[in-house]
Amino acid sequence: MRGRDPGEAHRASTSLELLFDLCFVVAVAQAAAQLHHALAEGHLATGLVGYAMVFFAIWWAWMNFTWFASAYDPDDVPYRLLTLLQMAGVLVLAAGVPAGLTHYDFTIITIGYVVMRIALVGQWLRAATEHSAGRSASVRYAIGVSLVQAGWVARLWLPGAAGLAGFAILVLAEIAVPIWAESRGRLTPWHPGHIADRYGAFIIIVLGEVVLATLAAVQAALSQQAAAGPVLLVACGSLLLVFSLWWIYVTGTEVHLTSLRTALVWGYGHYACFAAVAALGAGLELAIDTLDHHTHLSERAAAASVAIPVAVFMIMLARLHHVAQTGAIGHPMLIATGVVIVILVALSAPALGLGIAVLLMGVAVTVTLAVSLALTARRARRPGRASV
Repeated sequence: MRGRDPGEAHRASTSLELLFDLCFVVAVAQAAAQLHHALAEGHLATGLVGYAMVFFAIWWAWMNFTWFASAYDPDDVPYRLLTLLQMAGVLVLAAGVPAGLTHYDFTIITIGYVVMRIALVGQWLRAATEHSAGRSASVRYAIGVSLVQAGWVARLWLPGAAGLAGFAILVLAEIAVPIWAESRGRLTPWHPGHIADRYGAFIIIVLGEVVLATLAAVQAALSQQAAAGPVLLVACGSLLLVFSLWWIYVTGTEVHLTSLRTALVWGYGHYACFAAVAALGAGLELAIDTLDHHTHLSERAAAASVAIPVAVFMIMLARLHHVAQTGAIGHPMLIATGVVIVILVALSAPALGLGIAVLLMGVAVTVTLAVSLALTARRARRPGRASV
């Protein structure tokens, strides 16, 4: 196990990495479904807090493996076996999502993390043994991950508010481990292009969950003789949102993670992007349930459950594109205008009708994308500028 070449050409996700991602489909779907139920029952605060906590657990588990695999991936038998053990831990984590989100009970999720981190620490110790140039960072990772995981286990005995405070402290500790591990000596040899490809794969996972959740809600509504017109309008709006948000995400040049600070901001900032897209699936389900009279939410509240995740995603992604110097979505006023329109449409849902409101949100994001692409293309054609 030696460090991979950060400049290696044509580095893409391996089949093992894609199988690893597939395990997260279950966890993401569970989190979105539980958020949908919490919001439908009017538990706004507890649902959102539980969702933020659970989604951090899902996202951070994926992050831990992704960055390690980008730097160290010999694809031999020991590596594969330890990765498969991590996948088993992910599935245990997924089984604990309902209890974690609804009751803040992270017992099963913590057990899943113990399984994953036995494997992850083993990978870091192997890297420390076999890759002398990166030994100091690998040892710090192994120590940091082990200590923080011990903290998660100890947190299970903290009651109520103390448990929530302990969760926040341990989140900060988790985030601090890579900063500490990479702070001295040679950086871990992760591959910028490979990292961008892996993040692109994960955005497809969460967008796929949005499609699946919306389809299930549409089928349920139509099977119960709900008003077909508004439901189909929501379905059309959801497709426009999924297609446009995907296009917004993948538009741009190669990601430039030129420093540790840039890599950390770009990597950590995706938590909000991924969580927002997964929450969009719950919002679209809520919109259809509201049309089918299965919730007590107002049309404005249901529309807001769609608009807010879209707004968070667009704002955060614009910032990340700026940090990574991709050149995509590089028109702040255009993004701000698109976000304002989406919010205004949500506020006007009672007058417009919920189906039309969701459709118009999709149109607004699509138009924002189209104008941004046109402006980028025109800028690229100016004399003295290379085409993208």
